Amino acid sequence: MSMNIRPIHNDADYKAALKVVSFYFDNEPEPGTEDADCFEVLLTLIQAYESRHFPIGLPDPIEAIKFRMEQSGLAIKDLEPMIGKTNRVYEVLNRKRPLTLPMIRRLHRGLGIPAEVLVAEP
Repeated sequence: MSMNIRPIHNDADYKAALKVVSFYFDNEPEPGTEDADCFEVLLTLIQAYESRHFPIGLPDPIEAIKFRMEQSGLAIKDLEPMIGKTNRVYEVLNRKRPLTLPMIRRLHRGLGIPAEVLVAEP
């Protein structure tokens, strides 16, 4: 299923591109073929359009920490080296104490949470 590829300028173009891409998801083309190239280019165009028209903001820093804890099976004790004693960890997670720059650095290194997420306003 080949297509004349063009930029996505509006909602109609976006919907048409999504329709073509959905075909490729159901019938994934062989790598190196014209259809595979079309699929890759369309995905890039769709991603660019979505980035401009449907931007996703940074997550809340505390929610990002909680998510990473859940994702990695971490307990409060596991955050102590990055935040401080247990009571301080609870204060931070309950938004009673803000993250400090040293905490942000340690959380970034220890949990791999991007620094820009940790410094964002909650």
